[in-house]
Amino acid sequence: MRGLACCPDSLWRIQGGRIMSATLMSETLRYEAGLCSSSDCRVMFQPSWAGCEVEVHSSVERMFGPAIEALAREMLEAYGVTRGHLLIEDDGALEPVLAARIETVLRVAGFESQSEQRSARTALRFCKVENREPGRKDRVRWARLYLPGNQPNFMINADSFGADMLVFDLEDSVPPDRKLEARILVRNMLCSSILFKKSELAVRINPLRGSCGKEDLEEVLGAKPHAIVLPKTASALDVQQLDEELSRLEGKYGITKGSVLIMPLIETAEGVLAAREIAGASHRNAALLFGYEDFMTDIHARQDAVLDNGLVQSSQLGALLARQMIVLAARVCGIEPLDSVIADISDNEALKRSCAEARQIGMGGKAAIHPMQIPTIRACFAPSEQDIAWARGIVEAYEKSMSEGKGTAVQASSMIDAPVVARARRILQEAENKD
Repeated sequence: MRGLACCPDSLWRIQGGRIMSATLMSETLRYEAGLCSSSDCRVMFQPSWAGCEVEVHSSVERMFGPAIEALAREMLEAYGVTRGHLLIEDDGALEPVLAARIETVLRVAGFESQSEQRSARTALRFCKVENREPGRKDRVRWARLYLPGNQPNFMINADSFGADMLVFDLEDSVPPDRKLEARILVRNMLCSSILFKKSELAVRINPLRGSCGKEDLEEVLGAKPHAIVLPKTASALDVQQLDEELSRLEGKYGITKGSVLIMPLIETAEGVLAAREIAGASHRNAALLFGYEDFMTDIHARQDAVLDNGLVQSSQLGALLARQMIVLAARVCGIEPLDSVIADISDNEALKRSCAEARQIGMGGKAAIHPMQIPTIRACFAPSEQDIAWARGIVEAYEKSMSEGKGTAVQASSMIDAPVVARARRILQEAENKD
């Protein structure tokens, strides 16, 4: 059975974190989480009358087998488990991953942490996020990389890929039967003080219209992500509801109120038409994101390739108006508009064209679904050497003119007015973040 497996024929029931039964033990009752893949582990828990047994099979067992078993027993004690068999099949999983998989099976089996002091959620060695700075609206967000929320192999080196923002995805990339283990994994990975030190950290939750989105927030917010990406945002009310949930949870977890940012993701016609209201719905809003694929599906648009000088290329021209509306809405509210992905990771030329188009209409960045797309995206949105030289010339000419008491400035036979100077200064400021 895929995901968390529990035999429906079992006669067992859970009470107060203990397995209770008036019948014989069912040998088929089993709870499972994780995958037998690189940097991950599969963990299975099966109730039994015997004492607490831990069985470890690992590709690094000679070096780390005892440590893996010690972590497992620490968590079994934290959850008050005194009977049962815990099997761990490991292929080099880091401690946060191992702990997430073990916690998942124990919680699904009905066990609860016996005390906050001993809780696997808050007291394990890797949970150290006290020094993470709050979210900042003024960060560069040229390239954001989406990471599947249930695949740790994509996460462990993600901070070295050069993305300005990492988005841990709990929505589209996670099957319904793996939502719980994904959010526990993401929480644990965000808690790591070693893995993530450069990129901005965001979590794309599930929509708040159902219970899943609120459960995502409840689980991950204690790990202090910089921002929450809200998918399928259709109205200002969606953003306001998220704002209220964040305020409640910031209080619960002792996080400074207002420090977690919001990034609404617009993916429908309804959302595009409400973009102005959405962008201004909360002081937490830091960026307005566009989701191309979902939007095109929503408006029933055909996504045929178009001809360009005889060559077939992918194009996002069908959503040009929607993208422009998002740019206008974001800019008037003083936040960044960020463009969608190019799904074909093998077509770098299409990515370059899409980035150039996005920048030309005013987008401040673009999404990536593979690390190899990041350099191309950043190269397009970061100021070029030619841009920097032009900006320096403008600012120097303007400042010289002002120091001489002249009311206007001229550079290369062109008049320099206030908007041109503002654009030049913005380019120089962006250049400081280029590397």
